[in-house]
Amino acid sequence: MENFIYRNPTKLIFGKGQIEKLAGEIQPYGSRILIVYGGGSIKRNGIYDRVLEELKKINAEVFELSGVEPNPRISTVRKGVGICREQRIDFILAIGGGSTIDCSKAIAVGAVTDADMWDVVTKKEKPAGALPFGTILTLAATGSEMNSGSVITNWETNEKHGWGSPYTYPKFSILDPVHTFSVPRDQTIYGLVDMMSHVLEHYFHHEENTPIQDRWCEGILLTLIDVGPKLLADPENYAYRSTAMLGGTLALNNMLNLGYRGDWATHNLEHAVSAVHDIPHGGGLAILFPNWMRHVLDENNVHRFKQLAVRVFDVDTIGKSDKVVALEGIDKLREFWNELGAPSSLTDYDIDESTLEEMAEKTVVANPTFGNYRALTKKDSLEIFKESL
Repeated sequence: MENFIYRNPTKLIFGKGQIEKLAGEIQPYGSRILIVYGGGSIKRNGIYDRVLEELKKINAEVFELSGVEPNPRISTVRKGVGICREQRIDFILAIGGGSTIDCSKAIAVGAVTDADMWDVVTKKEKPAGALPFGTILTLAATGSEMNSGSVITNWETNEKHGWGSPYTYPKFSILDPVHTFSVPRDQTIYGLVDMMSHVLEHYFHHEENTPIQDRWCEGILLTLIDVGPKLLADPENYAYRSTAMLGGTLALNNMLNLGYRGDWATHNLEHAVSAVHDIPHGGGLAILFPNWMRHVLDENNVHRFKQLAVRVFDVDTIGKSDKVVALEGIDKLREFWNELGAPSSLTDYDIDESTLEEMAEKTVVANPTFGNYRALTKKDSLEIFKESL
């Protein structure tokens, strides 16, 4: 493995009833609070009222930004930035899943940065700082509650980009598995796929001597494969929800990739698809990841795919070539996601050949190649998209 320095400043507050810690966590930062949330489920399930009760304890003046989209848009970010500047906001509280948190990260930076936030997202400008912010997680999926990353969509230009900075770690994140009991079945499925995809992005790398990191990745994958069907059958089971919630956080808080860098080509491919078609991120990953795996598999990297097939999917190796074993592992991943109820084809979202060229072009907007495990070009993107129809 390579040399590394690891630091994660986010305070993780995990477990049932931990929302009671909210007032004490926010109080040091001020009393003018912007709460950011999505479509209003937090009002139906009682989380909204509970948050307001906590904020009353510190005599907070509360402002709101609702309606954050599943693929959060730069227009919503700009709206939040405007509120922060006009109302002299001290602290931002994101209540929701990864989309709400990602949007809040961009708002936090935009509130103290002169540049337009889209220029920051597209890396034309650098962040100058950020307002402090925290999160109350209501959907286990992206891991955004304990990392600095964010993904923002510009619907006017049909672009979707990931970005981040040292300023965009939450000060704290409250994770109560009970808050995820009411998550709909399809979103639960997408969340499981998303967190497994994050682990797989880490797993495919070329660095030597990473046995501990490999086993961490494999352990999380095996656990999610075990708990996923149980959770879907019993969605209000605290043990299953807590396991999935912690799995999502660990999958992307930069612990799994200590000393190496994973691939991340599949996320770039999915960002291009959902930038054009606005599909669920987890759904896109379920379609694309196995096809990326088949596309890049070759004699030089087959050992990595074989290791995954044997250790995670228990593929029998007797009398089989390494490539056959690897392909069986990929098939088993596809079968598992199909069994969960995830989509397996772009046509499941009514995507046909007419936009493949446009999507492929968007995968190479920033650079002519992408992906760290094997460098891909626009031609590769087009082939993977065709294989995904």
